[in-house]
Amino acid sequence: MDLRDTPDEAAFRADLRAWLEEHLPGELQGHRGGAARFDGPAMREWSRALYDAGYIGLTWPKEYGGGGAPYTHQAIFLEELARAEAPPHVGVIGLGMAGPTIMAHGTEEQKARYLAPILSAEEIWCQGFSEPGAGSDLAGVRTSARLEDGHFVVDGQKVWSSFAHLAHFCILLTRSDPDSSRHAGLTYLIVDMHAPGVEVRPLTQITGEAEFNEIFFTGVQVPADNLLGEVGGGWQVAMTTLLHERGTLGFALQAALEVQVRKLVSLARDRGADPLQRDRIAHEWSELQALRFTNARALSQLVKTGMPGPEGSISKLVWSEANQRVTKLALELLGPDAALGEENAPYAGYWQHQQLRSRGNTIEAGTSEILRNIVAERVLGLPKSR
Repeated sequence: MDLRDTPDEAAFRADLRAWLEEHLPGELQGHRGGAARFDGPAMREWSRALYDAGYIGLTWPKEYGGGGAPYTHQAIFLEELARAEAPPHVGVIGLGMAGPTIMAHGTEEQKARYLAPILSAEEIWCQGFSEPGAGSDLAGVRTSARLEDGHFVVDGQKVWSSFAHLAHFCILLTRSDPDSSRHAGLTYLIVDMHAPGVEVRPLTQITGEAEFNEIFFTGVQVPADNLLGEVGGGWQVAMTTLLHERGTLGFALQAALEVQVRKLVSLARDRGADPLQRDRIAHEWSELQALRFTNARALSQLVKTGMPGPEGSISKLVWSEANQRVTKLALELLGPDAALGEENAPYAGYWQHQQLRSRGNTIEAGTSEILRNIVAERVLGLPKSR
């Protein structure tokens, strides 16, 4: 495994860095994440600029408006975007989850209708998987979809849906056979978020922002043409979505963690760190290097097979817990100043906000418990937990 860029990759990285330096608006650089990455016309304009420059849909086939580039270019793009502290394209659910799923399981009509507006950020997507009674147990879905008179009627509730308050469409996993259980009897639909019977309620987090949402479906009529895959075959379609969700995400998480560790080192120099704290900083740097090598190994497999492997679950698990430790250590370095509100705290309250936001890292995109089960079963070959 060669960790160095090829000449082509090095040229792509250099061009991308130069483009980011010239085009990234100063007010968007160093954004703290959270709800700010969702809202406002500046985010749409930035997303459109990335698309117009050819950096969105890099690995998508050219026939669907993508760049037909190798996966290594996508990994480089995610790395450099994070290192520049630039916000991502606002359509991350569409790009990383809905789009690849439609390409794999959609009809030609669905591909023609939905793919291009995802790339240009004209249409935003959300994901309807998690439910209050099921949590991260996707096989426990109870939202119902019954087929009648050429359409599905959907009733139920989803939760933790990023972008739902902005979304035009939702990729929705439902149970179409009321007598089925677990993986059987699931059906995957595309739902218009402005259809009658769809209600979105934002969820306010500990940061005071509302990034995630509940979605309520009450007698929502979904055209039969909006079926992805087969009736009862929703589990297989959902697995495609989840594989792509974590496919090259590890590189963005790795680069984001690298930025946080760099900021932590700077904070330690500013505020002073005792020997034990310096040891902990060194530990986080070592974790970062291990994450880098794991992602490189995962990318090698992705290039060979064309399918993401379970390493994405490892990356997400390691990053989420490392980010919590890094932000906790930062507050320790701040000492009494850590108790100040964001408006009065040093560094504009950056570390207070990051620590509060990090509490959700081990829940979103799969809880740590679920990810450990995936790693145990798919990497270590241990027996299934149930």
